[in-house]
Amino acid sequence: MAQYVAFLRAVNVSARWVKMERLRELLGDSGFRDVATHIQSGNVLFGTSMRSRAKIIDALESAMETEFGFPVPVVLRTPVQLVEIADTAHGLDDPLGGADRRYVTLCAQTPSADAVRTLDEWDVDGERLKVVGDEIHWWLGKSTHEAKISNARIEKLVGVATTRDLKVMRTLADKWGARA
Repeated sequence: MAQYVAFLRAVNVSARWVKMERLRELLGDSGFRDVATHIQSGNVLFGTSMRSRAKIIDALESAMETEFGFPVPVVLRTPVQLVEIADTAHGLDDPLGGADRRYVTLCAQTPSADAVRTLDEWDVDGERLKVVGDEIHWWLGKSTHEAKISNARIEKLVGVATTRDLKVMRTLADKWGARA
């Protein structure tokens, strides 16, 4: 049985509430195994015998929309990828020379060459981005509320994506990650 980590897009903000206890029950009832969650922002570890990533995502999204009454886009990674993402993030040089905040955006699809160019060239005071594979690494020298970059702006370039604090990504990699 393969394990995956689902990153849920935009849960527990505004009116889009998903209780993690109910989510674990729902996914268990939907055939997923060993379901675990981490904090309330929609990070879910589970096992499945399904082999198709598209079918896994469809099954997750369908179950959640039926249960919660709104669409919940899913970005899927493996435990090995989780470790690779966190390790890569920690190995990147800080282009701001002391960024206060670090984030990682997980894209559902590989960004196009034009999107990569636009994101890598992002040059707003106190904000820098770097695309590595299917992830976008952020450095901010200000709060996210002051930043011009946002998950919504990124999604206009790359489609469905969800952003996590680098500390959360490291915690998840340490907790759920697997080494290749």
